[in-house]
Amino acid sequence: MAHAYAPFPYVVPPGLNAPEPRHKVVIIGAGPVGLVLALDLARRGTPSVLLEAGDAVATGSRAMGWSRRSLEIFDRLGIADKVLEKGVPWSVGRVCHGDDEIFSFDLAEGPGDRMPPFLNLQQYHVEHFLSDRALADPLIDLRFRNRVTGIDPDADGVQVTIRTPDGGYMLAADYAIACDGARSTVRAMLDLDFEGELFEERFLIADVEMEGDLPSERWFWFEPGFHDGQSALLHRQADNIYRIDLQLGPHADPKEESRPEKVIPRIEQVIGPDFELDWVSVYSFQCRRLGEFVHGRVIFAGDSAHLIPPFGARGANGGLQDADNLGWKLAAVLDGRAPPSLIDSYNRERVQAADENIRQSSRATRFMGPANGVERLFRDQILALARKAPFARDWVNSGRLSTPCIYATTGPDDPRLPAISRPGAVAPDAPQGAGWLLAALGRDAMLLAINCDAPAVADLPVLPVEVNPAVVARYLGRAGRALYLVRPDQVIAARWVEADARQIAKALAALWEGRA
Repeated sequence: MAHAYAPFPYVVPPGLNAPEPRHKVVIIGAGPVGLVLALDLARRGTPSVLLEAGDAVATGSRAMGWSRRSLEIFDRLGIADKVLEKGVPWSVGRVCHGDDEIFSFDLAEGPGDRMPPFLNLQQYHVEHFLSDRALADPLIDLRFRNRVTGIDPDADGVQVTIRTPDGGYMLAADYAIACDGARSTVRAMLDLDFEGELFEERFLIADVEMEGDLPSERWFWFEPGFHDGQSALLHRQADNIYRIDLQLGPHADPKEESRPEKVIPRIEQVIGPDFELDWVSVYSFQCRRLGEFVHGRVIFAGDSAHLIPPFGARGANGGLQDADNLGWKLAAVLDGRAPPSLIDSYNRERVQAADENIRQSSRATRFMGPANGVERLFRDQILALARKAPFARDWVNSGRLSTPCIYATTGPDDPRLPAISRPGAVAPDAPQGAGWLLAALGRDAMLLAINCDAPAVADLPVLPVEVNPAVVARYLGRAGRALYLVRPDQVIAARWVEADARQIAKALAALWEGRA
């Protein structure tokens, strides 16, 4: 393989020699979601033990399309510079029917955006950057080759049983967070199952290494001549690795289709013969989730909580937003600054987000692989119409690209202010002096004062915002002033054109209680 999969060191855990003191948080699974959660908790002063059954990063590109919101999260955690340097940013997508391009789109960032709309970077690179950061943080105890074999929650905490190469031991914690992926052992141990839809359609993923000059764009084909009427997707990644997804149909045998002698001729039809096959996987579409993500003192995040097809880059990006939503809430509850009801709001908001992602992915799946009859006729007519009529192009669904969920909220709002910055939405970035607005936000809730003075509210820092065209477009609209209450995860909790200290304090209390 092109990537060197060097193992991380195994260290004998202290629990093998003597009982360990009770921990605040045990995180199970050191993929991107578990690592981001541990790093976010550490930023807030909350220590964690992070358990990983393996000792190396993920094999193959896997999650490779990172959204602007994920890049903003990486920036807060201190790895964005490395990700941006290594990855392949893109904004242009091209959609083809047969061998003809029927339309293209450009998500190019505006003057108010620091991060590109999307960046392609293999999951193993991201895991390396996050792992190195976690290993260097004194508040994170990252333990490789520590496999969870049992979990016993009660009203006050969780007992976790762990197996290592040197034997077994137990940990007690206030909370256990399951970030252990699609085949979650924690989910199985608690006898929890997904609800939703398992599609029969199968896709082949192949990473290939080649010297090429293909543009950094997203290419999607419906029924291309090179792939027998199925769908195909091509992305450029780092290190001369290209990602190719090929629809195989519902009756494909995963073992047979993964054989190199089967895969290589298919890839040659797409890009020609000059490449090296790096990694192959065959997967089925799943649009499923747990009924609830919070089960007492055990909380689920990422693929252990929901499974979403990769088209649209909603799986890993949604998982990082799970961690981003949970981290500040968990830290506040453990510090005694917020009641346990704040954790319930994680369940409410991230279930809403998962349902939105599942709904979008289900629609894309049906458009890519329509059933024979009316469904296929409708799809084919839309593709034909999109060649001639621009209005029909919005109906073509090759995977709606990931955007942050706008949470349902009762936070105070003023309709005179722009829709992009309404309560429940992530605060949009904007230039701010020599830097950027999101980078100026702290680890706690903050009040943005735009073109006005802010009333003094206890325990609420104020950030005066410099007015510039991006701030006007995204935060003021036609209003001449505004106050914005922003949560610790950079989500807007409330906004006013004018407000007094009592109104702001009331909204702040609702934020910490999980009512906003």
